[in-house]
Amino acid sequence: MTGPGARPRPSRGRTTPAKVRRESRPARKRRTEEILARLKREHPDAHCALEHRNALELTVATILSAQCTDKRVNEVTPALFKRYPKAANYADAPLPQLEEMIRSTGFFRNKAKSLKGLGQALVDEHRGRVPNSLDELVKLPGVGRKTANVVLGNAFGLNEGVVVDTHVGRLSRRLGLSENTDPVKVERDLMELVPRSEWTLWAHLLIFHGRQVCHSRRPDCASCALVDLCPSAEL
Repeated sequence: MTGPGARPRPSRGRTTPAKVRRESRPARKRRTEEILARLKREHPDAHCALEHRNALELTVATILSAQCTDKRVNEVTPALFKRYPKAANYADAPLPQLEEMIRSTGFFRNKAKSLKGLGQALVDEHRGRVPNSLDELVKLPGVGRKTANVVLGNAFGLNEGVVVDTHVGRLSRRLGLSENTDPVKVERDLMELVPRSEWTLWAHLLIFHGRQVCHSRRPDCASCALVDLCPSAEL
């Protein structure tokens, strides 16, 4: 198949894992930029899948998303957000009530404790508002670096880091952009390759691509727009 809509095909000299390890940093940055450009064309609607209206709702939804699908979280949060619209509401919520409302997201007891603790910390230390600082966010109950990056990028429009979930980590390794498995180290590698202005969008693009094309067990390399840029492509 040829023409404007054709998929790029791997050439006989396409990149191999060994070549990726020898790839110069400028070459890898150029390849990353091309990956970014193609993913933008492939997934123009890439966005945060967790439904929210403000930073508090996004923080809560992201905490609930641990070991749970975004779809399930979005089914739970409308009623949750209606009952607990402010940080003080979480701080005052009886744990059994909170647990019951989020039970279907899994690990509901620990998550309920995190949400109640989050509410208390926000009331006591931040006047009930979610801070827009990475250092302050990671001090909050239930909030790690990934959650902080989600909130900063999507609620405040701040590119302070790259969200690395299972999709982003998997695709980063398959694409030869990182050899690490530790999310913090993968993030560090990506921050050196991806333009800072694109850090938030990059994660959304890789998540969308991971869900729709580059599946965990059976990646659909035959229909992938990145096939000639990917050292792991199999056709």
